[in-house]
Amino acid sequence: MKIYTKTGDKGTTSLFGGTRVSKHHIRIESYGTVDELNSHIGLVKDQEVQPETREILNRIQDRLFTIGSTLATEPEKATLKSGKPRLNIPGITEEDILLLENEIDKMNEVLPEMTHFVLPGGHQAVSICHIARCVCRRSERMATALYEISPFSELVLKYLNRLSDYLFVLARKLSKDLNANEVEWIPEKGI
Repeated sequence: MKIYTKTGDKGTTSLFGGTRVSKHHIRIESYGTVDELNSHIGLVKDQEVQPETREILNRIQDRLFTIGSTLATEPEKATLKSGKPRLNIPGITEEDILLLENEIDKMNEVLPEMTHFVLPGGHQAVSICHIARCVCRRSERMATALYEISPFSELVLKYLNRLSDYLFVLARKLSKDLNANEVEWIPEKGI
């Protein structure tokens, strides 16, 4: 397989189904941001994380590829003329969302109660996880913008929303596991 095709040299690219759009099209921005998020998740996974966490992050990366494929497919081209789905992969399910919720609950059981906002930082792994969380939120914003003009499964939006929650709690759990100082945000007093 040749990596460079030269078909995008004039600023367009193809979606699943063959439609060509500009590289700054909202659909491209949406799945491109999911791809960026997936790379950040890979960076989190490369840190000092528990093997169980690494397995969950692998699952998340798989689901993000599914989300990217969903976003790269125009709804009107999602079904082939034969009636079969263009994407021959499992979509996002309620079970995927439940997995994130269960993991959040398990982590929260061992974390101190949160009484203030937390400043990102304290350890490189924690900071990387917070960056992934922020990219996840941007991914959610882009997907929501696309959804408004070209709806797809609402489970995609729900998954991205829950994933950002997961990444926040994971950052807190990493702080605990790595004995990093979790700094609460205490606003400065006005003069």
